[in-house]
Amino acid sequence: MTPLIEAAGLVKTFAVRGAARGARLHAVDALSLAVAPGEAVGLTGESGCGKSTLARLLARLIDLDAGALSLEGVPIETMSIGRFAVSPQRRLIQMVFQDPTESLNPRFTAFEAIADPVRALLRPKSRAEVETRVHAVADQVGLGRELLARSPRQLSQGQKARVGIARAMVVEPKLLILDEPTSSLDASGQATVLRLLARLRREADVALLFVSHDLNVVRLLCDRVMVMHLGEIVESGPARAVLAAPRHPYTRALVSAVPRIGGGDAEGRALDGEPGSAIDPDPNACRFRSRCPNARELCAREAPPLRALGQGREARCHFPLEG
Repeated sequence: MTPLIEAAGLVKTFAVRGAARGARLHAVDALSLAVAPGEAVGLTGESGCGKSTLARLLARLIDLDAGALSLEGVPIETMSIGRFAVSPQRRLIQMVFQDPTESLNPRFTAFEAIADPVRALLRPKSRAEVETRVHAVADQVGLGRELLARSPRQLSQGQKARVGIARAMVVEPKLLILDEPTSSLDASGQATVLRLLARLRREADVALLFVSHDLNVVRLLCDRVMVMHLGEIVESGPARAVLAAPRHPYTRALVSAVPRIGGGDAEGRALDGEPGSAIDPDPNACRFRSRCPNARELCAREAPPLRALGQGREARCHFPLEG
């Protein structure tokens, strides 16, 4: 099966103010991935590991420095952001942002916010066609039509989250990239949005790339998980298998830090040592070695590749943990 979206060797760096001349922060570094049609993939890791930058690269909201990116087998990395924004391929990838309040134009009603991508990407022939699409997607996401005339300040956080999802779904995308879409919601709102996303995936056959630091959400919603650390994927595989028995020490630390009802085993929760830096990291060393309890001499002189471990699992470690 041709991947829906495929990236090979993606690189994105940023200049660092106040640092040594020419210093660069390696937000995404030689990263490769693929998402299949209809698949739900979780992308997780600590804040600052590069998750949101990667999401914006895949959505073609920012330019990459190097690498290849294809959509349904067609290369799109050389297309400028402006040209891609008006191309027929734009509607195939839509993004739902972390803060529904900040991502909605305060001057637009909910109807206009949802209608805007219809007019920009589908070129409807009449207002009636726009209304039909907006009403249909409002019903699809459970947004009452009486709310469509309201401005964002007249909507609750949960309602604004639905507007953001409706705005993405109205052009019938094949991939939804969701950047922490439930982080601003309470527990009830989170559960509602997660159920909605699972239903949309099932009914509309849309693939999901779900960016989240909440491992419980990733476990529930996603088929596969990719764990990111300092611009690199350090572990990937079936979500339940990876989160039940991590093979990379960094993943184990993330999993063991998840709060449990009644407490439980906290082994591995604290990591000793200074965190590594994404500013001009040593290309010949493991980026996790300064905090890794299993680090050895080899880790300081040879960067580990992302290697296959069997059963669809990979880990970037010279000495992967036992399954």
